[in-house]
Amino acid sequence: MAFDISSIIILIALTIIFVVFLLFDLFGRNEQYGYLAYIVAVIPVNYFWVIGGDQPNVSLIAYIILFILWITTILRDTIGVFQKKDKEINEILMYLALGILIQLIVTAILPETNSALQATTEKFWFFWLPNVHSTIFDATVALGFKITITVLIFLVIIPLILDVKDEEIPLPIVIIFVAIFIIPFLYLSYVWVPAVMGVLTFLFAVILFIILLLITRGQESK
Repeated sequence: MAFDISSIIILIALTIIFVVFLLFDLFGRNEQYGYLAYIVAVIPVNYFWVIGGDQPNVSLIAYIILFILWITTILRDTIGVFQKKDKEINEILMYLALGILIQLIVTAILPETNSALQATTEKFWFFWLPNVHSTIFDATVALGFKITITVLIFLVIIPLILDVKDEEIPLPIVIIFVAIFIIPFLYLSYVWVPAVMGVLTFLFAVILFIILLLITRGQESK
């Protein structure tokens, strides 16, 4: 496939579908389908990846676009939390996790059926993912990938902090919260400085642990 007029029209149509779910609350239907934007975002992005094929930077640009779509959706929902609208932290994280899971499944399937997609990706376990440190990518595009994934991960942490702020949470639960973010922190460290990714991951985990201790209350001993 290539970027011809037909594929561009289909890409625009798929993007419009995402925008509909992004702005679903404006329709006033009192339904929670707006959360599906996290999942629907993977459709136009992967179609863009497919029609781009083995063209330089396409796979990395596709992920930058995906991260931007997810960032936009998280900002929408985080604002809803601040304004005490019908937005739930648990559902935000659940649907984002579903979107990430579906994207990983897609990366395991698409390149196996279309070998052209393997040209700008590398196989990690079962998944064909772009290596941001590869010399095949333009430095500016690689920097854009690093920035957008960083913003996405930290925006995911914000709803968690909003949810637990001033709540009574025992220390073991705080440790579990921090442990959940070990993998995102590990990947973030790999993206920026792979040589010291272990140390950076530990630093991020310690900072999050301290923040959670400061904003939550422990159980009173009897």
